Amino acid sequence: MSDYSISHLRELEAEAIYVIREVGAQFERPTLLFSGGKDSIVMYYLARKAFWPQLVPFPCLHIDTGHNFEETLEFRDRLMETTGGRVIVRYVQDTIDAGKVVEETGVNASRNVLQTVTLLDAIEEFKFDAALGGGRRDEEKARAKERFFSHRDDFGQWDPKNQRPELWNIFNGKKHMGEHFRVFPLSNWTEMDIWQYIYLENVEIPSLYFTHKREVFCRDGVWLARAPFMKLKDNEFYQVKDVRCRTIGDISCTGLTLSTANTMEDIILEVAAARSTERGGRYDDRRSEAAMEDRKKEGYF
Repeated sequence: MSDYSISHLRELEAEAIYVIREVGAQFERPTLLFSGGKDSIVMYYLARKAFWPQLVPFPCLHIDTGHNFEETLEFRDRLMETTGGRVIVRYVQDTIDAGKVVEETGVNASRNVLQTVTLLDAIEEFKFDAALGGGRRDEEKARAKERFFSHRDDFGQWDPKNQRPELWNIFNGKKHMGEHFRVFPLSNWTEMDIWQYIYLENVEIPSLYFTHKREVFCRDGVWLARAPFMKLKDNEFYQVKDVRCRTIGDISCTGLTLSTANTMEDIILEVAAARSTERGGRYDDRRSEAAMEDRKKEGYF
């Protein structure tokens, strides 16, 4: 008998597809949180594989802060059109207009925290009982604490000290009325795994991930993109640089990487040689040591 083995990427793929199918089996109204970043794109790609030849049986949900890169929004719309996917878009601006949140002011103002309220409102509006997210344990210490099936109470909040055990591949989706789960099929993936899988499967990604010229300015060692809502300090000024996104979020908090990587091979080599994590360039994570965990406790992605 010949030995049979599969690569670690195929093992991760099989695990993620199993988790996605468990969501389809255990929950009545799931959704897939889609940001247009590489992780949510890979998760959507895996969801399509999980239910092929049928279309993905649940909608994607995008929380639009109004501060997104145009390239991200164009990619989202094109991807959904070409794959037959459904996307629900809810806007942070509507939440601000309704008086549910107050927009931040000052040079470091961001809508990143505000989108938590918009997200929870959307989950309540559509009665979603599970939301698939692209979070990975290697990204940040708060995300490293989460289970595949991460319980949220009826306020949408997460209690990291009260999590359910997950034995082998058994997932417990039992909940009370008004509660829901965040589910993370990519929990065991690393940034390098994501890039290698994108390369292996030839997954289309936004042009922002490849080197391009853009007007940027440097703040506290982080390169940020020019936008009408970005405010400069007295000692800051715009420069044109060759940059790319290593991770994509709001313009206000997405740090750009000085780079010459124009191909997938270049990106993989660059990531392999990097001495900092991808979220090291996320300006919103610098607000405090526990910035991510504090946001997640309140219902953040």
